[in-house]
Amino acid sequence: MDSSACIVMTTASTEDEADALAAAIVESRLAACVQVQRVRSFYVWKEALHHEPEWLLLIKTLSARYAALEAFIRERHGYETPEIVQVPVSGGSPDYLRWLAEGSSGAPAASQE
Repeated sequence: MDSSACIVMTTASTEDEADALAAAIVESRLAACVQVQRVRSFYVWKEALHHEPEWLLLIKTLSARYAALEAFIRERHGYETPEIVQVPVSGGSPDYLRWLAEGSSGAPAASQE
């Protein structure tokens, strides 16, 4: 298993969609953490310039989990061509990276009561 850390980015069109996707990713242990923030995106789609509010998901995981995470996002995403981009992490706090690896292990998260 590739234990190198990475950040995967995707966007959602609504806060509810972003929150649901973030929670499902973490609950499925595909990532240790997902940060959600509002952004404005400018892009060309079908030969027209668009500028839309979106919600950016920064997903902290392991490179070995990328293929499963990408498939998970594609199954649940509302966009025809969603942004799904993997960015390698070249370094970081050893304690944080260890926590990230544990949280991205693939074992279902324990239920909290």
